[in-house]
Amino acid sequence: MAKEDPPHSPAPRIRASDKDRDAVLGVITDAVSNGRLDPEETAERQDEAISAKYLDELLPLIVDLPEGHDLYRTLQRQTGGGTAAGTSITRAHGPTPLAPIAEPGSEKPLNSVAIMSGRELDVPAGTAEVTTYSLMGGDNIDLCDVMGPGVTVSLTSYSMMAGHDIYVPPGVRVRDDTINIMAGNEIRGSAKGDGSNGTLILKGVSFMAGHDVHLAKGYRAKDQGQLE
Repeated sequence: MAKEDPPHSPAPRIRASDKDRDAVLGVITDAVSNGRLDPEETAERQDEAISAKYLDELLPLIVDLPEGHDLYRTLQRQTGGGTAAGTSITRAHGPTPLAPIAEPGSEKPLNSVAIMSGRELDVPAGTAEVTTYSLMGGDNIDLCDVMGPGVTVSLTSYSMMAGHDIYVPPGVRVRDDTINIMAGNEIRGSAKGDGSNGTLILKGVSFMAGHDVHLAKGYRAKDQGQLE
């Protein structure tokens, strides 16, 4: 009696890298610039991309976007399959924030000093101006609560051999007006929004220093009280 072939094992799922997630976020940004996605869809897809652990979770986010055709095919080859056209995206539960929590400028200006140190700085809603001074140190600055449609926040930093990590929600346009001497800022591609969720203006002077602007991970979940 002939032996039966063992059942075919499914191909293992491939984990996504930060580079993969950033590439998908770049496609979404291009699609927004071309008018293919509204603010709610944009925030939803960005959140899905940030939280994706596997490549096959990224495919539905770009399958219907012409800007992502080449990337979709690349990811599809790596997964050994793909997602059929027309696959829907599961919507996150809870409200989507479409307005600032507080009136811009209703909160007093915020100042911070970091000397060979740093702290977690959650900028409260309504703050329009933030000024920081740093020497061989830097803060983690969270702007998720303060940003929103129509909001403009000025972040002025005077830094020497130092720098901050700045976190913004989806849709924030970042304008860099800083003066840099042997220094420079890095605005991650995923953090370059279309302005639908406000504008962040970077000001100040940096010497042998620089700041990194990131797209905040888990932003929508944080707003919904789902993060610790």
